[in-house]
Formats: sequence, C-alpha cells, structure tokens
Amino acid sequence: MAAIVPRWEWRVFGPGLGAAEDAFAALTPGPAQDSDELYLLSAANSNVKVRDDLLDIKLLREVDADGLERWEPVLKQGFPLPAAQVPAVLDALGIPLPPRLAREAYTLGQLLAELVERSGQARAVRVHKRRVRYRLGGCMAELADLEVGGQPVRTIAIESEDPAAVLAAVRQVGLDGQGNTSYPRGLAALVDAAPARYAVIDVGTNSVKFHVGERDPDGSWRAVVDRAELTRLGQDLEARGVIATEALERTVVAIADMAEEARRHQVRATGAVGTAGLRIARNREEVIAHIAARTGITVEVIPGEEESRLAYLAARAGLGMPEGSLVVFDTGGGSTEFTFGRGPEVEEHFSLAVGAVGYTERFGLANSVDPGVLDEALTAIAADLARIDGRPPPDALVGMGGSVTNITAVKLGLATYDPDAVQGTVLDRAEIDRQIELYRSRDAEARQAIVGLQPKRADVILAGACIVRAVMEKLGQQTLTVSDRGLRHGLLVDRFGT
Repeated sequence: MAAIVPRWEWRVFGPGLGAAEDAFAALTPGPAQDSDELYLLSAANSNVKVRDDLLDIKLLREVDADGLERWEPVLKQGFPLPAAQVPAVLDALGIPLPPRLAREAYTLGQLLAELVERSGQARAVRVHKRRVRYRLGGCMAELADLEVGGQPVRTIAIESEDPAAVLAAVRQVGLDGQGNTSYPRGLAALVDAAPARYAVIDVGTNSVKFHVGERDPDGSWRAVVDRAELTRLGQDLEARGVIATEALERTVVAIADMAEEARRHQVRATGAVGTAGLRIARNREEVIAHIAARTGITVEVIPGEEESRLAYLAARAGLGMPEGSLVVFDTGGGSTEFTFGRGPEVEEHFSLAVGAVGYTERFGLANSVDPGVLDEALTAIAADLARIDGRPPPDALVGMGGSVTNITAVKLGLATYDPDAVQGTVLDRAEIDRQIELYRSRDAEARQAIVGLQPKRADVILAGACIVRAVMEKLGQQTLTVSDRGLRHGLLVDRFGT
C-alpha cells in the first residue's frame, strides 16, 4: 500500500446544503466519477468499504474539540483476501476472530457469508456514488450524490492533513453549522430510517436557549433536549454599549457545552441566532468571532423583525390557534418582538427596545421599590411601547419568553419547570398585578424563595412582569395565552422543517 496519510475530515449529508452548494458551483470541478461500492457497517469506529474489487479500511483515531475527525488508512487489499489479512478486517468491524479460518484466501462473497454476515455484528450496504472533487483552501473537497437503498442523498466532504485548514474551509462555505457525520454513521441513519435530529441555539440578552428536535418522516417534531442557561450577555450593555468580557465568557461556556451536547446527539445541523443584545453591541463582530473560535458555532445576528416572524411561527405551530386576528409578543432581556397576523399570514412584525434588563438597571428593580418608583418604571415602559398604541384589540394574544413562562410557573406553583404544563396556560391581568406586587415588595434574594421562579431570573422578573402588564393594557386584553415554544422552536421549523 502507498504511504499512509492520516487526514482530518468533515462530512455532511443533506438537506440544508444550499449555501455550500452555491460555493462549490464557483469552484473548478474535477472529472465526475461513478462507482458502485459496498460498505460494511458495524458499531466499531471504522470505515470499511469495497470499491473496484479493493477492500479499503480506515480507522477513526481522534476527534478534536471542533468535531473534526482524524481517519487513518490501515489496509487496502484486493480479492481474494489472504487469510493473514482477515484478522485486521474483523477487528475493524468489532467481530471476534473464529478459532481457525477455513480458507487460505477469501473472495468477497465468502468473506461476507462466512465471517461478516454470520456474526450478526455487521451488515453490507450497497451504495451507488457519483462524486466530483475540488480544491478548496488547500484542502481536498468532494461533492457526491448517493443512492442508498433507493434513497437519493447528497454529501459534501472536506479533508486535509491540516485540521486548521479543514475548519477554515468548512467555515468558508458555510458548513460550520452542520454536524460532522462520517460515512458509516450517515449511511446507517439512511438505511435505518433514523429520525433526523437538528439543534438550534438562541443567544439572547439574558439567556442562551438550546433545543434539539427530532423530525419524523411525517414532518412532526419531537423534543429531545430543551433547556436554557442564564448567562447575562447583556449585563451593563445599556450603560457601556459593549458586551463585557465576563458576560461573554459565561455565554461562550454555555454555547460550547450546547455544541458538545448537539454532537453527542448526532444532530445533522445546528442553527444559531443572536438577538437584541448582539444587535446593539458595538463589539458584536468581535464577540461573534470569539464565540466561533471557542465553540465552532457561528451565530447569525437576526433583525428584530425576523425574530418576531419566527416567534409567530412557533406560537401558531405549538398552540393551534384559531383563525382570526392574533398578536404574538416575545419579551426578553433586551427587546420585545411583536407580530400581528391573521391566521397563518403575518401582516406586520417589528421589535422594540423594551427589555427587562434595561429597566431593571435603570430603576433598580432588582431591589424592593416603593410604589412611586414602580409607577415611574411603568410610565417609561408605556412610553417606549407607544408603537402599539391605538390598535384594535386582537381576537387572541399570545405571550412568550422567560418573563412570561416564569410568571406562569409561579402561578402554577411549579417547583420543577414543566413545559407541557406551561404551554397553553391562560394568564389574566389580576394574576399579573398580584405578581408585580409580590416582586415589588421583595428584593432579588427574597424573591428566590418564591416557588416557580427561576432563581437566576429573580432580579429581572419585576421589570418583565411590568412589560407584560403594559402590553396587555395597550392591546385591550384581559387575558393572554402562554407559549412555551419560542424563537428556537420557530427557527427549527423554519430552517429544518422541509
């Protein structure tokens, strides 16, 4: 065999490769190559295939912090396969070596029937492949169309001896949001019709939310992971205009942990968006670059209007709202997004710089305050919400975001948060007013004893409740319906729902 050259590899399987395909279209292609190949799949960390009557084995030697995989070629042998090479093949597949081998050499059919398939620990999968190679950033790249068991699928791979070059090329063509999936894992998922998993990360001003969804063949979604970490990315942002180093570090740690969890769940792709805090920070480009360098996740900062649209999509999909006029609002640490629609149609969406963190810092709402200070805060919030003045009351109002769901958890007395209990709960103005008084009379430390309130949200909950009250009053609503499905759920459906 020629000199062994271990390479670092990144491979993705469709869908969602559109931007990368556009990037490849601008490159100079090599000649197209067609082949019929046989992959031997097992639980072992190996890539075993037969092409052009040659048995080719690569072993996974290392996975780095960015998810890159280093594969080492260990065998390339024609048939008949000498008995002396059989132990290497079986070891790569995790199949115990029999006490003795019956033959001095094995044809492919004999190897499969007598040693591989009989073991019950590996299976043969036939693949037709049409591949085209390119050069990209000093790396070898490949775009291939496969047919596996009658199913067509596209895959893109980038590989090099230099992991930094691979990572740079992956980012260059916009694949860094995709999960690195080797041929053995990708083919096994196709053959087994395993539900496709995707992850989304919502980097907000106050918290980072993480969701892994599993999409069934009928298009329905099942939550695999859904959680949030309060990182306070927007701490002191209003006063300083930039994201502080300590706030960024907390956020990076949370995103890195989420990226690793997404890899453990073998997601096909991860989408990440940033909202109000990143929109207004003067150092947002440096922050985004730092997050990408530390976590491998590229955060796309979306406009408030897009945030509103995704929230509306999540509310409609999660609550099954009736036809009629609907307003969905999502209040967070740095802004509140509004979407006005009728049925499935969005008529208007916009974002206002009305967030719990800013009013908490401005009026000292993390502490107990007297009624006069509370009135000043409510007056300021009302003025900043002037854009929704004078509108006809909608047929339904849906609220989402950390403040709304925490208020709901307090109403329900949930010592442990239950998203299914929160989803669809109806809140009325009397409950909002009751909780405003509950928080006004206590400081953040005392609020932490309130059942249902997330301790890390105790300092901003009063401001959040005031925003909710102001929205209800301005839109002429005595009640609102709570959606636990927020921006991240809308992003999942929008990016990976087809």
